[in-house]
Amino acid sequence: MSGTRAAIRYAKAVLELANSQNTAEAVHQDMALIANIIAESKDLSEMLESPVISLAVKKSAVLSVFNALNSVSVNLIDVLAENKRLSILEHVANKYNQLYDELKGTKVATVTTAVALTNELEAKVLSKIKELTGGNDIALQNVIDETIIGGFILRVGDLQYDASIANKLNKLKQEFTLN
Repeated sequence: MSGTRAAIRYAKAVLELANSQNTAEAVHQDMALIANIIAESKDLSEMLESPVISLAVKKSAVLSVFNALNSVSVNLIDVLAENKRLSILEHVANKYNQLYDELKGTKVATVTTAVALTNELEAKVLSKIKELTGGNDIALQNVIDETIIGGFILRVGDLQYDASIANKLNKLKQEFTLN
């Protein structure tokens, strides 16, 4: 909980600094890269969480992995290392992107599927979401989760539509246990 609250505070501060320096878009790209790579790399994630590895090693590893960052992004890594908070770097990056999207008026739609969306299907989903939400700027994020078996789960803001096979099976199971 406190890590999440801290991530929000760091993200707000970085966004404010990036806006004042007119580098918010570049930092947004950096934060998207950081969030994606940490989420995909189990080794990097575990290294950042490890209490055994020194902060100096963590900081140098992060800076070597992300060697082409904007100066604001590098300063964030420096501050997180200084405050012994490098473990929340992924959370800060995700919160920054969320705050940046809110600032720009872009809604993020998350589509969870069992397999990756094709470009054609992604375009259809995006047009349908734009139609349903009133034509706002929409960024589509595809999350792959094989446990849903098939179908999809669509989430836009606080709204969620679950058309997954796993959800339908759970509902069917509940109906049988009630009767």
